[in-house]
Amino acid sequence: MAATRKPVSLPGWSTNLLAGLAAFCIYSAMYAFRKPFTAASYEGVRFAGADFKVWAVIIQTIGYTASKFAGISFIGSITREKRARFIIKLILAAWVALFFFGVFPPPWNLLFLAVNGFTLGFIYGLVFAYLEGRRSTELLGAVLAASFIFASGFAQSAGKFLLLRTSVSEWWMPWLTGLLFLIPLIVFTWLLDRLPDPGPLDKQARTPRVPMSRRERNQFVRKFLPGLALLVFTYVLLTIARDYRSNFAAAIWKETGHGQSAAVFIYSELPATFVVLLITGSLFLIRNNLHAFLINHILIIAGLILAALTTALYTAGLLGTLAWMMLSGAGLYVAYVPFNGMLFERMIAVFRCAGNAGFIIYIADAFGYLGSDAVLLYKSFAAATSSWVGFLVQLIYITACTGIIATALAAAYFKRKYKLSKQTHFPIAVYG
Repeated sequence: MAATRKPVSLPGWSTNLLAGLAAFCIYSAMYAFRKPFTAASYEGVRFAGADFKVWAVIIQTIGYTASKFAGISFIGSITREKRARFIIKLILAAWVALFFFGVFPPPWNLLFLAVNGFTLGFIYGLVFAYLEGRRSTELLGAVLAASFIFASGFAQSAGKFLLLRTSVSEWWMPWLTGLLFLIPLIVFTWLLDRLPDPGPLDKQARTPRVPMSRRERNQFVRKFLPGLALLVFTYVLLTIARDYRSNFAAAIWKETGHGQSAAVFIYSELPATFVVLLITGSLFLIRNNLHAFLINHILIIAGLILAALTTALYTAGLLGTLAWMMLSGAGLYVAYVPFNGMLFERMIAVFRCAGNAGFIIYIADAFGYLGSDAVLLYKSFAAATSSWVGFLVQLIYITACTGIIATALAAAYFKRKYKLSKQTHFPIAVYG
């Protein structure tokens, strides 16, 4: 694919339209290979003292976590010519893993969910690499983020539909769901690979984006360690809450009396999709990189406040379950999405760093999913008797209270770091 690549020449907003459409469709299709199994219940199947469904979520997430640690180096150093090829190969590997998930009996088929999670964990970084370093990156990043908000519920609804309307078993449903989206994914990957690279004006506004060596990545992290640590801490909390809410949505809806609806997975995510598109996407209009960088911090805090406030209203009986899931989900995603590109994209532009945002995203993701794994294990064993809804309420409160403080401290740190950098004529690269 890379050898015959001929970037298209498009006027103005046509480039952004192509980039946004292709990225949205690729990542939405990817979720058809990752999330459908969570719509199944696998009732009556247990292993090592826990339900099979719990083990399935944990094992896939462990594979996904491993890919994030591997992706710190892989995503940060991969060249432009290899991206599309790897997207297709990794998706096909994930699909084959789902085939063997259907072939092998439990618990042996869990091993293939680990492979599935590992291969899919690289896709976000490969897709975002096409979008970063552009004056419209926030808009494109918001479209990409909206895809994983929408696609999580969409993939679960697709899987649930197949279970309710066809004779496919719970074991083969994930593979069949992936089959439905395989061709669209290949087509849109081909389109994304034809996207023109950032132009001179993009590079002037956001700095050039280049692969980074291990030495360069290590020096970058050391240079900004206190602020990065605070942001990663907040992101770990957000990933835990967001992942729990997504992975166990079927159990949460069943506990609240909505278990027989396939559409409820989509309905609960639509507000978050539109809110994220509107708010985070509009940040590309802010040309001042420092202002946009700090506004990202404000959005994180605002999203956490919304999640906590609506949860308080729900527990007080002033909000229904559907409204609470919609609004708290919107709050969590408004806080979560900036970490998936826009925040670190502006950070690189503010400090004039020669590099890319991909490896920073994967540092945050690696620790975020590690925390998610730990909480999944805790909920499955130490807190197995607690309700699904009650546990989510606790997660939201803890995430909001601690995340607001950590994000405010990070904003203060980076603002001071910027002032010092201006006084000392901070160079375009932080290395050496």
